[in-house]
Amino acid sequence: MDVLQEMHNPPHPGEFISAVYLVPLAMSGRELAVRLDVSPSTLSRVLKGSHRISPEMALRLSKALGRSAESWLALQDARDLWVARQNVDLDRVQPVSVGSA
Repeated sequence: MDVLQEMHNPPHPGEFISAVYLVPLAMSGRELAVRLDVSPSTLSRVLKGSHRISPEMALRLSKALGRSAESWLALQDARDLWVARQNVDLDRVQPVSVGSA
């Protein structure tokens, strides 16, 4: 089982941003939005978890907050995969046998 399968309800990147950056730094979402050069409403949707981190947003977050863009996308992918595992029924999916012809 890989690490993502073992994770229990990983946080949405917006929750992570709030907990690790905004709260400890006493920074508002509006101030971070200005630093990211995005509209406050765009960042608000990310912080609330209603929008995912896009590659463009990952680049902006990387420059502003110092983590790699890949790490921001990995946080989003971990969350998306966890949500999918809770909701996707795989009972009728059949494996494909790959063998020598």
